[in-house]
Amino acid sequence: MGRFVNPDNSAFQVALNSRIYVDKTGLIEYTNSVLDTTNAYICNSRPRRFGKSYAANMLAAYYSKGADSEQMFSGLQISRAADFKKHLNKYDVIHIDIQWFLANCDDADNIVKHVTEAVLDELREVYPDVLPLEVSGLPDALSRIKDKVGQKFIVIIDEWDVLIRDEAANKKAQEDYINFLRGMFKGIEPTKYIQLAYLTGILPIKKEKTQSALNNFDEFSMLSPGSLAPYVGFTENEVQKLAEEYHQDFDEVKRWYDGYLLNGHQVYNPRAVVGVMLRGEFKSYWSETASYDAIVPLINMNYGGLKTAIIEMISGAEVKVNTATFKNDTVSIKSKDDVLTYMIHLGYFGYNPKLKTAFVPNEEIRQELTAAVESKQWNEMLEFQKNSEHLLDATLDMDGVEVAAQIEKIHNEYASSIQYNNENSLSSVLAIAYLSAMQYYFKPVRELPTGRGFADFVFIPKIEYCSSYPALIVELKWNQNAQTAVMQIKDKKYPSSILDYTGEILLVGINYDKTSKEHQCLIEKYEKE
Repeated sequence: MGRFVNPDNSAFQVALNSRIYVDKTGLIEYTNSVLDTTNAYICNSRPRRFGKSYAANMLAAYYSKGADSEQMFSGLQISRAADFKKHLNKYDVIHIDIQWFLANCDDADNIVKHVTEAVLDELREVYPDVLPLEVSGLPDALSRIKDKVGQKFIVIIDEWDVLIRDEAANKKAQEDYINFLRGMFKGIEPTKYIQLAYLTGILPIKKEKTQSALNNFDEFSMLSPGSLAPYVGFTENEVQKLAEEYHQDFDEVKRWYDGYLLNGHQVYNPRAVVGVMLRGEFKSYWSETASYDAIVPLINMNYGGLKTAIIEMISGAEVKVNTATFKNDTVSIKSKDDVLTYMIHLGYFGYNPKLKTAFVPNEEIRQELTAAVESKQWNEMLEFQKNSEHLLDATLDMDGVEVAAQIEKIHNEYASSIQYNNENSLSSVLAIAYLSAMQYYFKPVRELPTGRGFADFVFIPKIEYCSSYPALIVELKWNQNAQTAVMQIKDKKYPSSILDYTGEILLVGINYDKTSKEHQCLIEKYEKE
């Protein structure tokens, strides 16, 4: 019927027409269950290209009176629900894309006015006898219509946080927008005309003024996705089915694009998965969906420990992060933890809620971060990469003395914040030191189950380097000696776990002597039986 009020189903039909469509109508089952309750206020935030807008279009197509969607949804999961037809195309829906309004508005200060006038114009077309011209606010208009016709509204706002992100320094635009949100959703009066409010964006609700406007919303985010985890993004089971259908190596798809752990679900970025399925190219599709502009200023912020943390994560390690300090906006960033938390919401890092750690989720993001770092030519990163390459070369040359010297140098210059006190701290330094190996090797497996125990690190070359690079089995010791480390590798038959690897295998023992404060290294070639 309209662009913003009671839209038709055409936007969602485009998704259904696509070569790859994954059924996410389980989200509708959830929203049906909370309609007209205190849980009917939902803010679902995810990174770019995770399918947020598809979900918003799907909800609009299902609920809107302006659509005739029964046939469209008939073969999907929601059609099997008992209340499928009860809610199908039964509601007045207002669907607003704030990103579209910002792009089509000459002045961000006028966004709220532009949105209000556009929606009011369409409401007057639908209810010409209800809204006199003197009605100038949306909350008043929705309340009057509810009183007259007796039906509540479903309000869907896509990219709700774009002003919070892109106009962070514009106080007038922010204040006007926050007041608009408060009028729409806060207090007793909105409960009289809101059946469901569904907001999508990248950031959760801002923790200061906006929070007071929207503290009645249930939030679902990259930090706390809750029961909505499987409905935005592709789950592992969905990706496995696509890999089988499109004849792609699932293990390789997983290595490149997996890594977001959301409430027990392994979640993939749909844009990347669709790209590799249709093109058959394992590469980064991230740069096609987000620019370096978003993260380069972040990773260049001069906060203590930030660059070391990023280097460590690119190397494959996890880093502790306190997500509680982040205010959910870009102007209040004041620490390393704030930067890391923001980058979790942007999708550049995954988050482990049990360990409270951040990590690089997959090969695609690892390459994007490395490129972003190199694009600004961190002096620290360039010099570090040179030293890391030297360390790898010395390892491959079986030069234990030089390996020990390089590890000591890297610890002193780049990982000095990691204080040695046990094998675990030595392990963290090793994860950083072998960063250059990521070009030739898969992400190192830490504590790989082997013959009679766990190897500290196992590096397996990528397929294209199998003939020229050996596998590395690394054992670490604290205040013992390198010979003991190598003997443990042999005695506990650690190489047995990778005997299917046809190339050479090097055994690397590394020790840190607490008294002399020196590293030692011994490297031997494994003789296969």
